[in-house]
Amino acid sequence: MQHGNLGDMRVFVEVARRGGFRAAATHLKQAPASVSEAVQRFEDRLGVRLFERSTRSVVLTAMGERLFQRSLPAITELDSAVRELDAEKDTVAGTLRLSAPYSAGPFFLDALLAQFAAAYPGVGVEIIYDDQKVDLVTSGIDAAIRSDTLLEPDTHAVPVGPPLAMTVVASQSYLERAGAPKEPQDILSHDTIGYAFGGSGQRAPWRFDGPDGGFVIQPDPRIVANDMRALMHHAAAGLGLTYVYRDIAVPWIESGQVVEVLAGRCQTLPRYSVNYRSKKHMTRRLRAFIDLAKQVRA
Repeated sequence: MQHGNLGDMRVFVEVARRGGFRAAATHLKQAPASVSEAVQRFEDRLGVRLFERSTRSVVLTAMGERLFQRSLPAITELDSAVRELDAEKDTVAGTLRLSAPYSAGPFFLDALLAQFAAAYPGVGVEIIYDDQKVDLVTSGIDAAIRSDTLLEPDTHAVPVGPPLAMTVVASQSYLERAGAPKEPQDILSHDTIGYAFGGSGQRAPWRFDGPDGGFVIQPDPRIVANDMRALMHHAAAGLGLTYVYRDIAVPWIESGQVVEVLAGRCQTLPRYSVNYRSKKHMTRRLRAFIDLAKQVRA
């Protein structure tokens, strides 16, 4: 037996609950003939008669009564769920689920989320730090904060956070041993510590400015990690040059644990982006987060 169409089942429940086609039609805002046709179609699909009809009354058959009693709770629960969704559309509520790379947290995202949580106390926040691409269709994630290279195709992206100033650093002990690079190309003859995007194995290129515009150096790193704080620890330990956000490196530079090299030669990278699927059915909590991110970005 084929399952009845959910819309026809809902019509059946309303006819049974209200005791007639006309009353059900009024409640459903449909023509009585359309209600009658839906019930007939439902009966034909099931292969059973659900109502005894006369010119004066409509009465459930025994099988109709049994189906009504079993289906009424499900239809009631479905209607309740739809009403909750309608209410949520008009309020900033629910749980905002985000995915972001590890580096975004200390750089700007932790502060942004704290501000968002304070502004919208009715919204829960769930943040998953992961450098790999996220399937926004199947993951249950509202949006992913990603660099340009990891944005999903056929999605929308809104820049967020400050521009990404970069730097190359190493410990003084390493530079005394290996010498300081004078040009970006010199990096290729040095030990390096590279950043990789999660488990993908994709390494971040080192980007520089030159007389003829921007160019990329792709060293073969001695050590690879997906957390820039780990890169800084390895650089401070004298294991080689590393390429990181300058804001992350500044405390290490000021404390003398590392030294900046090739100053002024690194490109400033574009901001991260909030990557999401659709503007048409965007939740108010995601819209509120994006609006706040636009206001506070540098």
